Amino acid sequence: MKQGRKLALLFLLVFTAALLGGCNSSGNVGVIDVNKVMTESPKVKQFQEQLNVKGKELSDQLEKDKASLSAADFQKKQETLYAEFMKVKQEMEGQIDSSIKETLDGIAKEKKLGVILYKNGVAQGGTDITDDVIKKLQ
Repeated sequence: MKQGRKLALLFLLVFTAALLGGCNSSGNVGVIDVNKVMTESPKVKQFQEQLNVKGKELSDQLEKDKASLSAADFQKKQETLYAEFMKVKQEMEGQIDSSIKETLDGIAKEKKLGVILYKNGVAQGGTDITDDVIKKLQ
């Protein structure tokens, strides 16, 4: 769920920057379904698979070392490996955020969009760019 919040913040920042920048385009509005991008983008899936592999590696390493460690040492090792996993996760989320932001910037210029909003917040209208984002994130 943290990943969704980060993406929400990223899109809010893009939206705010577009508004503060004067929306130097014709004022067209794009909409994006973030959930669809997160579930269907091959690039996002690739990052998720890498994260799963890293998590399994660390978990296997912990299980292997469990028998030879005292309870206190095991807990320290567990905390260290968890911190390592979280670091890798944050790095990958940063890469995903950067990729999506870059893609949104390119599509906004390409389609002359002044603003990009969340699809679930738009009752009607706007140009849906979700599939464009998914295609470019390959």
